[in-house]
Amino acid sequence: MKNKKIVFAVFALFVVIGIMAGVYMGTRPEAVEGAKAVTVRIIHKDGSEKVLEYHTDLEFLADLLLEKELATGYTSEEYGFTIESVDGVTADWQKDSAYRALYEGEEDATTSAAGIVLTDGGVYKLVYETF
Repeated sequence: MKNKKIVFAVFALFVVIGIMAGVYMGTRPEAVEGAKAVTVRIIHKDGSEKVLEYHTDLEFLADLLLEKELATGYTSEEYGFTIESVDGVTADWQKDSAYRALYEGEEDATTSAAGIVLTDGGVYKLVYETF
């Protein structure tokens, strides 16, 4: 009897995950072909800010960051595009618990820069933060 409850709970969990994935896929922003006006805000360790505006045909934020040489990093299957440095400054977790927080508008990004679809009028923020 106990095994049936566990199997049912696992099955229910997969059903819920499937529903959530379906909702996400159905409501995520679509990539827009053609020129989009986007803003990239870079907040440095000292609090200074650099605001850059671009018109681009690119689909994803990581592609824009790499094309404009704003960021360096690497791509992995598990995490997508991991940002190593922004505007020539590396946030070193090992040294001072620093990292680059990524925002879409004022909201925390829910994916890596490789998964963020650029939208016309979109604002994307890269913030140097420490834990």
